[in-house]
Amino acid sequence: MTPSARVQAAIEILDDILDGSPAEKALTGWARRSRFAGSKDRAAVRDHVFDALRCRRSFAARGGSENGRGLMIGAIRSLGADPNELFTGDRHAPDPLEESEVGRDFVTESERFDIPEWLWPEFQRSLGDEAQAAATALQSRAPLHLRVNLQKVNRQQAAQELMREGISSEVHPACETALEVIEGARKVAQSHAYLSGLVELQDAASQAVVAALPLRPGMRIIDYCAGGGGKALAIAALSNSVKIFAHDANPARMHDLPARAQRAGAEIKILSTEEVFAHPGFDIILIDAPCSGSGSWRRAPAGKWALTPDRLSKLVSAQMKILGSTAPLVSPGGLLAYVTCSIFSAENDSVVEGFLNNHPGWQSDWRKQWMVSKRTDGFFCAHLNKPLIP
Repeated sequence: MTPSARVQAAIEILDDILDGSPAEKALTGWARRSRFAGSKDRAAVRDHVFDALRCRRSFAARGGSENGRGLMIGAIRSLGADPNELFTGDRHAPDPLEESEVGRDFVTESERFDIPEWLWPEFQRSLGDEAQAAATALQSRAPLHLRVNLQKVNRQQAAQELMREGISSEVHPACETALEVIEGARKVAQSHAYLSGLVELQDAASQAVVAALPLRPGMRIIDYCAGGGGKALAIAALSNSVKIFAHDANPARMHDLPARAQRAGAEIKILSTEEVFAHPGFDIILIDAPCSGSGSWRRAPAGKWALTPDRLSKLVSAQMKILGSTAPLVSPGGLLAYVTCSIFSAENDSVVEGFLNNHPGWQSDWRKQWMVSKRTDGFFCAHLNKPLIP
């Protein structure tokens, strides 16, 4: 495919997404219809689409309209290039630019930083002086982080194994198990280091959340909103002397967990909701709660534009409900570790304070927020300690 043809493909996919199709579905549909596209073509088109979704408002301003065509015109102008060189109308290229497609300067800060207008005040309230840096970080692609499985290898050995396969990495300061891939990211999924369980894909802040847990031999620990089970696997990689359980309200999300656990040499027992509540007495309940996902909008940028005030309010209610329902399952003196990949105080400190107000005797002696501007996803974690005596 020519560069112009790749831009035209991105325009069509973006229009599909803007009409309501999920991004991955739109990309998959295009790939199935375009068997002629090679792997480099598919990767380039995907990059165009996700860059446009991350920068939807600013690209629309530069391109003159908020449709696929306008976003790609804006994307090219944002690089300092002339869209006329690609919008030629030749063969598979987009039609030439019209006089109306001139673009304009930004009107507001939220437009320049690609944040929905209604959300910018919450963004600033939550992050203060970090707001602009965080918004800027969310306009670019997320780095690729790997978690080293310390039950099999140390970080230096893992980096050397990756290098043998042309994957260059460096130590990430957020966690002692974290590596950041510098070159060869597309090779990771088929590398020996990955397939043999030496490393797993996991954001460095997500790893740090697990590393902060006060693990002791014999503990019963459950990853309650497990999703794919990444945090349960991270716990297993840190300690082989604790009992690890995983649960998710949608069990299908854990479909790959048994295979991933086998690859990592980890023992993780999956529990249904009924089994969780029939066997209370967990020493640590890790709750990576459903949230806005704002800390990971670089990876899933459509979520930035799908969030509404009503949706945010419902998420906060769900977070409070999950904490309240799991608190009785914690053993006396045990710990609820409340986690979100959100950067908003409404989902973080405000939820924690609401829980503490409703649960006398509980305390929070440790909280931390990882900033998306520091080359991790935006994460928040609070340790909620249950009293020994009710």
